[in-house]
Amino acid sequence: MENFQFYRPRTPEQAVALLDARWGTAELLSGGTDLISLQKEYIARPRKVISLSTMPEAFRRIDLEKGPPAVLTIGAGVKLARLASDANIRAHATALGRAADDIAGPQIRNMATLGGNLCQRNRCWYFRDEETRCLIKGGDRCYALDGENRYHAIFNAGSRCVISHPSSLAVALLALRGSVNVLGPRGRRTVEIGALYRAPNGPNDREHVLAADEMIVSVSVPCPTNRRSAHYEVKQKASSDWPLVQAAVSLDMIDGKPANVRVALGHVAPTPLLSEAAAKVVTGQAITEETAVKAGEEAVKGARPLSQNSYKVKLLSVAVKRALLLAAGGRKYWEG
Repeated sequence: MENFQFYRPRTPEQAVALLDARWGTAELLSGGTDLISLQKEYIARPRKVISLSTMPEAFRRIDLEKGPPAVLTIGAGVKLARLASDANIRAHATALGRAADDIAGPQIRNMATLGGNLCQRNRCWYFRDEETRCLIKGGDRCYALDGENRYHAIFNAGSRCVISHPSSLAVALLALRGSVNVLGPRGRRTVEIGALYRAPNGPNDREHVLAADEMIVSVSVPCPTNRRSAHYEVKQKASSDWPLVQAAVSLDMIDGKPANVRVALGHVAPTPLLSEAAAKVVTGQAITEETAVKAGEEAVKGARPLSQNSYKVKLLSVAVKRALLLAAGGRKYWEG
């Protein structure tokens, strides 16, 4: 790890003022579960590390504003463990709480934060290897295209980099129509989760569209009265692992039938994806085993697996089916 200056600003405005206009020279530190490992491997070499531990209480607060519709405002500094256990999250943004509860183990969930999870770097082992100069570290190729790619994207059309987006919370927020509230030197702006992410193409890109001198201060989630949501993921092991695939579903029950259905797919593309085809299958229809299976089949159409990850296609189809059944109030019959 290289030497750096350590700052402890007391407001988001002070933190933003310490950031630089280009990536690589300054980094924000929240829980540290990603940045510290990047520094230890010399992937990140900031000259300034800006701690967010001294931010005001609003940075770590969860507020429910009465509607209609009600809106949850969640500070970027809220720990994942709090997300998983908060009563308002469980009641009004179930998919988000469940996704948080499935991340890693309790030690990580008690350190990692919402903002850090949304902005974490990708988990590709070529990117994480200090000696490998891949496409987004200034090289001229993505080694995963014809290398070890069993955990990489199966939806990768038009992308030179085939990472799988690592944030499970982003997928849940995409299903829930969430947005991030961003502060920068030019003031505040709001970015919908669906517009926040992009596939990086070079060393000057991050996995999101934020500028180097901007930070997320909070997340907003609308909470219609009749909304239901659910999250389902498949892992190799029960804890301390990233999902192989993930599905998050949000729907409004109107006259006993699902409307405004959103089906979000995770860990299968460089960004979280929405499957309009899967949502269309169940909109206005009773969600049964049959319709949920059809939605899962629609969700994976267009997938282009790499040489070692075709298994993800079936896993994703099943994840979509089970997330829909959970959102509709079905029991977890697959657990016995």
